[in-house]
Amino acid sequence: MNSTNSTVTTRKRLLILTVSIIFLFCALLGRLAYLQLAAGKELQAKAAQQWYRDLPLKAPRGKIVDTHGQVLADNREVYGVYVRPNAVKDAPAVASVLSGHLSLDYDKLLEKIVSSRVSEITVARAVEKDVAEAIIAHDLAGVYFTLDSKRYYPASHYLAQILGFTNIDNVGQNGLEGYYDTYLKGVDGFAYTAADIKGNELADNVTEYVPAIPGCDLTVSLDLNIQSFAETAVANALEDHGAKNASMIVMDCKTGGILAMASAPGFDLNEPPRDDLHMLNALSKNKMIVDVYEPGSTFKIFTTAAAIENGAVSDADRFFCGGSRLVDGQKIKCWRSIGHGSQNLADGVKNSCNCVFMDLALRLGTDKMYDTIRNFGFGTKTDIDFYGESKGLLMAQSKVKTVDLARIGFGQAVAVTPLQLVTAVSAAINGGTLYEPYFLQKATAYGGQTIYTREPKAVRQVISSGTSERLRNMLEKVVSEGGGHKAGVAGYRIGGKTGTAQKYENGSIAQGKYVSSFVGFAPVEDPRYVLAMIVDEPSGYAYYGSLVAAPYAGEVFAKIFDYAGLPPSTSATVTEWTQMPDVVGVSTQEALEMLRQCGLTAEVAGEGESVRSCVPSPQTRVEKGDVVLLRT
Repeated sequence: MNSTNSTVTTRKRLLILTVSIIFLFCALLGRLAYLQLAAGKELQAKAAQQWYRDLPLKAPRGKIVDTHGQVLADNREVYGVYVRPNAVKDAPAVASVLSGHLSLDYDKLLEKIVSSRVSEITVARAVEKDVAEAIIAHDLAGVYFTLDSKRYYPASHYLAQILGFTNIDNVGQNGLEGYYDTYLKGVDGFAYTAADIKGNELADNVTEYVPAIPGCDLTVSLDLNIQSFAETAVANALEDHGAKNASMIVMDCKTGGILAMASAPGFDLNEPPRDDLHMLNALSKNKMIVDVYEPGSTFKIFTTAAAIENGAVSDADRFFCGGSRLVDGQKIKCWRSIGHGSQNLADGVKNSCNCVFMDLALRLGTDKMYDTIRNFGFGTKTDIDFYGESKGLLMAQSKVKTVDLARIGFGQAVAVTPLQLVTAVSAAINGGTLYEPYFLQKATAYGGQTIYTREPKAVRQVISSGTSERLRNMLEKVVSEGGGHKAGVAGYRIGGKTGTAQKYENGSIAQGKYVSSFVGFAPVEDPRYVLAMIVDEPSGYAYYGSLVAAPYAGEVFAKIFDYAGLPPSTSATVTEWTQMPDVVGVSTQEALEMLRQCGLTAEVAGEGESVRSCVPSPQTRVEKGDVVLLRT
């Protein structure tokens, strides 16, 4: 019995031992399979790291060029400087040369070279070519160089808020550089060098290269020549009027392509103020896409379009302006306190009469008004290819009171981005089609293959072609006969609308702070160019859009016509001159009549009954049709 139990126990032990051996063998086999199949590449890479040293070969970043191929963003050769401590023969000499040429601390660099346990030290990056060549001339053992590139912007201060910039690693940070970084960055390469276990290069070593693949070149819709016109205009406006900011957008209304986008103040893209992040963020923010403002009278374009499209007004309708309207018990003033009297729609548009546009908005009602302005794109993003776009501000439709609707009619109680305004005006005058705005036209891979092409994207038909044509003709009179006269160019048909809006701070009106604007288009008979000029907080009393923004728009239009070789569509009339009458001390109404008889248009500042001063001063030679300022 004992013998039988002993035999069974022995068999059990042998079985357990056999199973254990099989289990261990399977585990070993599984581990071997894992190392060979699953982790093989990773382990090979780790082994290669022990026997090879590699230096990165940075991929050249793709260029950004304008619509005619002029370079906006390029690369300049720079170098990376590295030290392999195990290969250094004279550490003090290496530290002395590198610290001297690279403005580094000698003692800290020497300590790093002597005591470092890593195989390679990055000493400096983005080193200019002449500095690198001076170091190379010393022929220092253990010092290595890699060819790299640094972003370079030939136009310097132009397009600072649009192109953006890159960091030390040549990665796009904002603007188009950031938005299209995936296209632009390329694929880095490497230079491999065999080394022993201590990191020393082998005597018979042959360096192998894995070449970098350059990034894609981008062609954008911007036209550098038109951009230069816009940059000059905003810089001059900023200086002439002591403004907080000045900006301009020029769009091709037939495609939605951005031809120019400029803002001042700006900065040199080649030397961004990286040591002052607050300043850098402020100067690099694209206010034309990110910030919103109350559009004022430029918004009257869309109230007019809505009224015509919905049959809320006819050519025979008359409107009376006595200087104000009473809505929901609130007195809302027209900009001209003495009123415009009786006028039709075309006169109301030319005179920019607030009362006319209050009446139109109230005739339409909230639903039709909101349907139209939403169709024009207000209250939603345009979906431009750029980060940080704002969608503007519209009151919730259900909360709009009658008094709110009246104010929206002439551009209050609503906030838009300059980009939204230009995009919507383009739809209003191009026949009624809203296009999605864009920058990128084409992306070309290294080797010349086109991998992306942008076609104009029509979002929707907003108004009929007939409404658009009527609107163009009305807006032409604003420039030829009304407050937009200073935007006119002899021999060319230009339409547009001025705007002067008060700014708000902490929910209340900021006294003495205005946004002066002009939005225009040309040529009226076949529109292509739509332009918006915005001057934020001009100093002094000449803050009206007709006086502050319109003149710079006219200058840019004249340059565009010349550059594009656009022939005049009308015979250039001989300039007629008159003298500024002496209106100081006379009643405001009498002064306006005196100016009318001289062929002049006036902006009136104040609500007094008599004129206190005027610009220009009496007896000054003035072009007929010009806009002058009366202070009451």
